[in-house]
Amino acid sequence: MDTLPDGYRYRGARALVILHERHMRHFLRIWHDADAADIALPETPDEDYASRAALLRHVLRAAGRYLVWTSEQLGLPDPAIEEPPEAEAIAEGADAYLEHVLERWRTPLADVPEERFGDRTYPVWGVSSTIEGVLEHAVVHPLRHTFQLEELLADRLT
Repeated sequence: MDTLPDGYRYRGARALVILHERHMRHFLRIWHDADAADIALPETPDEDYASRAALLRHVLRAAGRYLVWTSEQLGLPDPAIEEPPEAEAIAEGADAYLEHVLERWRTPLADVPEERFGDRTYPVWGVSSTIEGVLEHAVVHPLRHTFQLEELLADRLT
C-alpha cells in the first residue's frame, strides 16, 4: 500500500508512514532472497545478527517498537502491536507479522498536528531526538538492512 487517506493533519507524517511501509516491504523481499540464497551474515557479537532469522526478527520488532515509543511520547493509545515470532519461527510468520505491524502504523498519527512532531526532543538511544527524527529513523532502519543484504547478495554473484 503506497497510499493512505489524505486525512492526515501533517502530510510529513503521512509521507513517513508510507515510506516506512514501502521500505519494510522491500526489506522483507530482499530478506527472502538472501534466505533462499543461504547468505551468511558477517560474524559479530551482536545477537541481532546471529543469523538471518535473528536479523529478520530484529527489523520486524523494531518496526513495531518505533510506533509504540512514538505513541507513548505523544500520549496516544497503545497501538497493540504483538511481539514477533521467535527467531526459530520468524521466517514462516514474517509476512503475516509484517501485515499486522503495517496495519497498526496506518492511522495512529493521522490526527497529530504538525507542531507535535518537532516541538520538543525526547531521550532515545542515549541521544535526544524529535518525534519526526525517530520516525525518519524508522524509515531508514529497514533501508540500512536492505542495503546490507543486497551487498551480501551481490558479493555472492562476483
